[in-house]
Amino acid sequence: MSLRARTFTQLSLAGALLTLAVTAQPALAADRGHSVPLRIATYNIHAGAGSDGVFDLDRQAAALRALDADVIGLQEVDVHWGARSQGLDLAGELARRLGMRVSFAPIYSLDPVTAGEPRREYGVAVLSRFPVRSATNHEITRLSTQDENPLPAPAPGFGEVTLKVRGVPVQVFVTHLDYRADPAVRRAQVADTRRIMARERAELPGAHQFLLGDFNAEPAAPELAPLWKELSDAGAGPPATYPAQAPVKRIDYVTAGKDVRIRRTAVPEEPAASDHRPVVADVSLPRRTPGRD
Repeated sequence: MSLRARTFTQLSLAGALLTLAVTAQPALAADRGHSVPLRIATYNIHAGAGSDGVFDLDRQAAALRALDADVIGLQEVDVHWGARSQGLDLAGELARRLGMRVSFAPIYSLDPVTAGEPRREYGVAVLSRFPVRSATNHEITRLSTQDENPLPAPAPGFGEVTLKVRGVPVQVFVTHLDYRADPAVRRAQVADTRRIMARERAELPGAHQFLLGDFNAEPAAPELAPLWKELSDAGAGPPATYPAQAPVKRIDYVTAGKDVRIRRTAVPEEPAASDHRPVVADVSLPRRTPGRD
C-alpha cells in the first residue's frame, strides 16, 4: 500500500465514559446551531512505554480514554516494529480498545526481520470518533534516524485526515518535528508544513484545520514563529508537557486555524503512562455549510 495516501476501513464506534469533565462556557448556548463543539487532543505515546520505561498498553489506553476526546493525534507509534512494543500494531490496538477509527502515517516502513511477517513501521496516527473520509501521508524534510550518515531529505510521516464533524469539514494534521538541538531541520519542516496546509486548505475551501503534535520546541522558539501566522496555539497558558513526571518544557501542541474558537485547554496530570503528558482542548467550529455526519 502506498505511503502517499491511505484510506482506512472504518472501525465500529463504541461509547466512552466521560472521565475528564469540562465545564461548558456560558457562550456555548448562544453558539448552539451556529457552531459545532469538538474535543481534540494530542499525545506522544512513547511506543507504548511509560515514564518508567515499562511497556504497558493498558495504562496508555486508560490515559487516552480519560481524555474523552473526539479526535486524538498520536506520535511515536509502533506498528509491528519489534520487541519494545511486543510486535503489536499500537495504532490499531488503541483504536480497538477506545472504539475509534484510526489512520496511521508511517515515517519508517522497513522490511520484516523474518520473511512473511508484517512490515516494521513507526510513525504518527489519528484516532477519531468520526468517519475518516480520506487520509494522506505527506512528505516533509527529515533527518533519518535509520541511516548511518543521514542528510536532510523529504520523507513521509506528516499525516492528514479529512473528517466531517456534524456536517462541518475538518482537516486534521499530525506531526512529530525533529528533536535535535540544531533547529535547522525543524525550520525546514515548518516551511513544508505551512506549504502543505495551505495547499490542502485551497483544495477544500471552508474546512477547519488543526495541527497536532510533538514540535520538540517551545512556543517562543524562532523556528516555530511562522506557524503562528495561520494557526492559534490552543495551549497558550497551560503547564509544561515534558518530561511527564516533572514537566519543565511545553513541546506538545494542539493548534487550530484562526477561525476556530478555543474554549478551554488542559494538560492532564498524567505522569506515568508516557514520557510526555497529553494536551486536550475544547473548541467550537463555525458552521459554514449544512450537512450531516
